[in-house]
Amino acid sequence: MLIKSERARGVLYQALLLIAVGGIVWYLLSNTLHNLASRGIQVGFAFLGREAGFEIAEKLIEYDATRSYAHALAVGLLNTLHVALLGIVIATVLGTLLGVARLSNNWLLARIAGAYVEFMRNIPLLLQLLVWYGMFTELLPGVRQAIKLGDWVFISQRGFRFAWPEAHPGWTAALWALAAGLALSLVWRAIARRRQAATGAQWPMALPLAGFIIGLPVVAWALSGAPTAIETPVLRGFDYQGGKVISPEFAALLLGLSTYTAAFIAEVVRAGILAVHRGQTEAAMALGLSPNQRLRLVTLPQALRVIIPPMTSQYLNLTKNSSLAVAIGYPDLVAIANTTMNQTGQAIEAISMLMAVYLSISIAISVFMNWYNARVRLVER
Repeated sequence: MLIKSERARGVLYQALLLIAVGGIVWYLLSNTLHNLASRGIQVGFAFLGREAGFEIAEKLIEYDATRSYAHALAVGLLNTLHVALLGIVIATVLGTLLGVARLSNNWLLARIAGAYVEFMRNIPLLLQLLVWYGMFTELLPGVRQAIKLGDWVFISQRGFRFAWPEAHPGWTAALWALAAGLALSLVWRAIARRRQAATGAQWPMALPLAGFIIGLPVVAWALSGAPTAIETPVLRGFDYQGGKVISPEFAALLLGLSTYTAAFIAEVVRAGILAVHRGQTEAAMALGLSPNQRLRLVTLPQALRVIIPPMTSQYLNLTKNSSLAVAIGYPDLVAIANTTMNQTGQAIEAISMLMAVYLSISIAISVFMNWYNARVRLVER
């Protein structure tokens, strides 16, 4: 009688499948561990605490060759997140502009945007990265013939070197105040919207937002000593020292990822705008809204419901494509993991960590975008 129940059969079949999959995984894992042990190959993550012994050219946190492999991998992870986040922002802005331009009534602008999209989408990303890198390293002058923009900016084959404020607690305090100001701005904007929806009264926006985003950092900077010292680049030996530098590797990777992904985002934005019924635009025109107001207040808010799901895929693709950085020498997570594998022989562990990290980043992006999609989707009454 129990086996005749459709629900019971479903549970039984799923249990049997789970047991079969678990058995296969256990067999493969135990067989792998046995073969590694028979060949004297150590397994485990104990190597993460050992000294790395190699330098990393670009880093967002303190690092030297005496640090551990775990610290080196953390540097690579931060480099990956750095270029991915900047790439997402640039690609979103550029892709949105291109998508809108493709629908423009200006014939020339629409054709230029269309040519860009077709050109960038049909050339492999790796080839584009190599072209960008070649442009920076071959077309720009040497260090001693660097292009100078006053005493503040120097452009050469070694990168873009520019003046930067000297390290001081005041700048750190201003940065934290800016983050707090952005958070307060979002809170103020949300409260103002709810207030307007409930009562129809509009709260002031420009002055409070300026106070949060500009006023708070300025006050924090002033209270922390008001530092004004600027570190300017100086030619010493074979390169400029001081200030900040954007390396050719980082610039090529960022531009390659951004311009390539922007072409796909442009098509997503164009499709989202075309999905909005023409009657919405006609109603906005009847109200006397300008083209910019129609796009900003009517079309794009409704198009977001169509745009966000495929946009999530493009963000995931950009993040995963950042692993191509190894081809042009940018020290991202994959490049440092490769060096770690070569020195320790712990290939399985290193690859497992790479898979876990990229999986975690992708899931985090998906969760955030799904949350945002739920906020902007059309709620039917």
